[in-house]
Amino acid sequence: MENKRLKDLVVRTISGVVLLLVVVGALVWSKWSAGALFAAIMIGGLVEFYRLCEKGGARPMRSIGLASAVALFGMAFTVFLHWGAITDITGKVFLALLLYFMLLVPSTFVCELWRKHPTPMVNIASTIMGVVYLALPMALVLFIPQLLVGEWSAWVLLSVIAIIWVNDISAYLVGVTLGKHRLCERISPKKSWEGFFGGLIGAVAAAVLFGHLAGGSLLVWGGLGLVASLSGVAGDLVESLLKREVDVKDSGRMMPGHGGFLDRFDALYIAVPYLFVYLLLVGQFI
Repeated sequence: MENKRLKDLVVRTISGVVLLLVVVGALVWSKWSAGALFAAIMIGGLVEFYRLCEKGGARPMRSIGLASAVALFGMAFTVFLHWGAITDITGKVFLALLLYFMLLVPSTFVCELWRKHPTPMVNIASTIMGVVYLALPMALVLFIPQLLVGEWSAWVLLSVIAIIWVNDISAYLVGVTLGKHRLCERISPKKSWEGFFGGLIGAVAAAVLFGHLAGGSLLVWGGLGLVASLSGVAGDLVESLLKREVDVKDSGRMMPGHGGFLDRFDALYIAVPYLFVYLLLVGQFI
């Protein structure tokens, strides 16, 4: 048993290091490689999400969902590449997203007319939910540095992702050593309030440190750490809820010892929209 645990730990460590190198390398290499990274995270997560839905008895329209996700990401990435040439970028992004969903929703309803599955409402809902849950965050994540420092910066985006990971690691370490009071036993029996506050403190501290290194407002960065922590925990619990409904341990096998895309990036999927809105609201103070 001890040998198996040691082997699992070694596998998790190696695959974790490989993932870290891939993420850092893709973000630092170029805007195109950064876009490819988040597109892969989006598509991989969406495939796993639709697989979970099918295990639960739904029949989402995979092709429409995936095509819609790619179209949404492509539209957002085009705006991202031409950031400096576009005025009133926030308004244009929201207008593009509005037009996109105006087409996605009715198209999904219409396509269901030609299918013969007995759960049309669940099929439509799961198809659209997958796009909202996974594609929308990945379409917005590349804009985080522009909103935070006014220009694209791979290191700023890495800092934001690192804050989410610090929250996860701090929560785990504090929870393992001091955790006694269950946070949400029905969904995730191992999570504790002690771990929750440990992660919160770790995330805010990391955010303040990164803000200091970036020469930004420590108050804004500290608030970003707070939002990242709260939404990151919510993302973790949401994914646990989805897996518990269909009784699976891992969403996929993307990484040995870490599970699938949903397992590894669950916090990021939920955190990005909250961080995006937070930065819009505090933009005048940056």
